[in-house]
Amino acid sequence: MPLRSALPVVAALLALALIAPATAPAAQQLQTGISDDGILLHAPERAPAIVARWAAAGIDTVRIQVRWVAIAPGELSPSQPLGFDARDPEDPQYDWAATDSAVALVVNAGMTPILTVTGSGPLWGSRVPSLGNPRYLPDPGRFGQFAEAVARRYGRVADKYLIWNEPNQPLWLQPQQECPVPGRRCTPVAPHTYRALVRAAYPAIHRADPGAQVIAGTLAPRGADPLQRNRPLHPLAFIRAFGCVDEKYRPIRTGRCAGFQPARIDGFAYHPHAIKASPSTPAPHTDDATIADLRKLEDTLDAVQRAHGFTTPTGAHTPLHLTEFGYQTNPPDPYDGISVAKQSRWLQEAAYTAWRDPRVRTLVQYEWQDEPVKSVGSGRKRYAGWQSGLLYANGKAKPALAGFRHPFVADVVSKAPAVRFWGQVRPGRAHDVLLQRGSPGGAWVTVARLRTDVRGTFVKTLAPPGGRSGVYRYRTADPLPAPVVVVSDKLSVTPAGGTRPATSSR
Repeated sequence: MPLRSALPVVAALLALALIAPATAPAAQQLQTGISDDGILLHAPERAPAIVARWAAAGIDTVRIQVRWVAIAPGELSPSQPLGFDARDPEDPQYDWAATDSAVALVVNAGMTPILTVTGSGPLWGSRVPSLGNPRYLPDPGRFGQFAEAVARRYGRVADKYLIWNEPNQPLWLQPQQECPVPGRRCTPVAPHTYRALVRAAYPAIHRADPGAQVIAGTLAPRGADPLQRNRPLHPLAFIRAFGCVDEKYRPIRTGRCAGFQPARIDGFAYHPHAIKASPSTPAPHTDDATIADLRKLEDTLDAVQRAHGFTTPTGAHTPLHLTEFGYQTNPPDPYDGISVAKQSRWLQEAAYTAWRDPRVRTLVQYEWQDEPVKSVGSGRKRYAGWQSGLLYANGKAKPALAGFRHPFVADVVSKAPAVRFWGQVRPGRAHDVLLQRGSPGGAWVTVARLRTDVRGTFVKTLAPPGGRSGVYRYRTADPLPAPVVVVSDKLSVTPAGGTRPATSSR
């Protein structure tokens, strides 16, 4: 759908007073990604034009789900079709058409695909097909054969493979838990099933694509109390069970951990959605983690790795890929949505949070355009679907589209008069940037001249003249809108257009 050709000046992120200064070098090679399979796989008439807009917006990588059930034959058959060679991507019973088209669009536009090799599978892919539930205990060996076929088909253009999608959610993997006594504490099952899937997929993908990065995890950021068989598991508890360690990271070698063999991985993926909380607000449950909890997530991964709960080829800590992140908006969702102004501001804050963490390699915006609202009942059910797009379902741009292209953040360093200004010009390359402060008379005064890195990123810490309150923007020599950021100890924001700041509070 057509976008407005001239985007307005965007109100960028307010001062991040609650974010501590970075203590290690920032992620200079952070890749910006997008994921919207609704467009890419299911709207072929619209996809070419929209993929071109993704490239123009400076997107580096596109996450694409390669779903087993959509490609393999015999969706409802309890047994694998006769004569089918699951390892061979050229087997005529495979149907790669939609995925081929999506991958080709992304590659031809100059972007790199990240492939999520995931279930559910066909019914014959379950270890207990008689239950009629393809999500139930997927067979690791058969999944490994499918993963090998994916890597053999796309290894020339892809180098990152995510294993399964959100295995701590029953929508994707069942059972989550085993509950011998109803209403009593259950024990996890899905992490052990998932470990077997990763152990099968890792060598299979590397056989087909030796230079591949096989990335585990892709966990959803929250779970529920373990009292029912298919309640979602808390992600940090899932990681511990995946590595067969207890809450104190001591090895477990009984029950499902008897004969434990660790999975090998090249990286870890995570979906740090914060729903209606800001990117600086930690998750309330100790075993959940949002984007504010990256240190907690990394500490958990490192502790499990030290306990030999999983391994990496070099023994180094796993890089982190945030392969799904976004905020739903109100409108259209009054229950789980935030205002469009907050969405724009918080997405920019999240980009800065990811950039300043040296372990984060990828941040994927989910999604490009809202799904249409589906009413399937009352209350929250009147607003089913996912509406975290940079555009509304009708194609109209939200303020977040401009902020996504040109994120700009002011990080007020506590106990000092300094402010760290961070921004990115997308598409990235070396740009000349003027950091400017608004004057009472309406003129803009340049306070710093900067040169971006090859990814279009700049960072500058200074003690602003006149104190930390003020209105700032950056300008480049390119024909871009000028993002505006307000720096104030009282956390003010300016509406789009750069008019007088309106005081707000958290």
